[in-house]
Amino acid sequence: MTEAAAFEAERPRIVRLAYRMLGSMAEAQDVAQDAWLRWRRAEVGDIADPAAWLVRTATRLCLDRLRAEQTRRAAYRGPWLPEPLIEDLAQDPVERAEDVSVAFLLALERLSPLERAVFLLHDVFDTDYPAIAETLQRSEAACRQLAARARDHVKDARPRYAVSQEEVARLAVAFMAAAREGDMAALSALLAEDAVLISDGGGKGKAALRPMHGRDDVLALIRGLAWRNDWADDTADVRLARINGYLGAIVSNADGRWTIAFQPDGAGRLAAIYVVANPDKLAAVTGP
Repeated sequence: MTEAAAFEAERPRIVRLAYRMLGSMAEAQDVAQDAWLRWRRAEVGDIADPAAWLVRTATRLCLDRLRAEQTRRAAYRGPWLPEPLIEDLAQDPVERAEDVSVAFLLALERLSPLERAVFLLHDVFDTDYPAIAETLQRSEAACRQLAARARDHVKDARPRYAVSQEEVARLAVAFMAAAREGDMAALSALLAEDAVLISDGGGKGKAALRPMHGRDDVLALIRGLAWRNDWADDTADVRLARINGYLGAIVSNADGRWTIAFQPDGAGRLAAIYVVANPDKLAAVTGP
């Protein structure tokens, strides 16, 4: 196998790991490119386990980016959401929905960079503790402690129940129809009592500067958006797509483009709605 072929065989794994670490597909692709450049400079013939070497390199590159990102993230205007991961509905999903849901990625954001790395490497990518310890240059015992702390933080973000794609699709389609028609009664019936709506405009797109908590708070925001024709615009183009694992929507009108991702509660209602309107995070989004 050539050097290039050996790298390409591992590229999808590198990108999947980096997206979870960084919350950005663009940055994940950059990490993969940086790993490729280091791979080309390395004495590949002397590397006993190329896959492990590449994962180790990608993890360290992600940690460097996370540390450099802290100051910029602290100055971010309004709520932060990960860059939407969009998959075509015609294709089989590459990722399990629970592993790329916005709720799960936001839970990862609450971890320290090292906790995030250990948790993802061990619990998601099945890397053993000796290899993790070598990657992070920590003892195995320290890595186990990091993993245990991380699990405590993310356990509530992972669903305790199985939700079918068909159920999420029903909720998503019903929500978009009710929002376009301004049917507040129908929207209320679709939302869990403790539903949340988080919108990320990054100071560049239309978005609320705080999360909406509770059904009434969410409905008040949607009512305001409908009044301004942001969601009830008959000229808007809407394309359904798989966004972070579940059916969502890409919406475009004269004022811009945004994505809407939905999180079910397992009881037939929506637990959360995530809207990304920051154009910097939508550069790769095409259509409708």
